[in-house]
Formats: sequence, C-alpha cells, structure tokens
Amino acid sequence: MVQVYFHCSNSLGLLVDRQGTSVDDLSDARAHAIGLVRSLVRQPSAEDWRTWILHASDEDGDEIFVLPFAAVLGRPN
Repeated sequence: MVQVYFHCSNSLGLLVDRQGTSVDDLSDARAHAIGLVRSLVRQPSAEDWRTWILHASDEDGDEIFVLPFAAVLGRPN
C-alpha cells in the first residue's frame, strides 16, 4: 500500500488533503479520486465544479496524475 494525497484546485481556490489515503495501486487511486470528485459535487453548493482539478500526489509530493472534475461530470445540460 502507498499513501496518496488528493488535492483539489481551481484558479480561485485550493482544497488540501493533509491526511491522504492508503491505496493498493494506481487503479485504486483513480477510483478513489473519482469517488472524491463525485462526493464534492453532490454537496449543496453554488460552486461551479467543472473548473476544478484533482491532483493526486505521493508521499514525496510528486504528482501521480491529474483528474479534471469536468472529465467526471461531463458536459452541462
């Protein structure tokens, strides 16, 4: 297992993951990232989440992958 940190940002804000999450592999990390994005956008908010990006990084702070929220949300109706 490895500890992965899932930080989220846009041009105006930053959500820092200070605890991280233990994952088995890259596939597990990506599944967790998608779940996190879905969880954030389900919360009542006026935020336009399509402009946000999730940055997954390892314990050394090296970026593993990025996941634009728009890739999970799709196009607005």
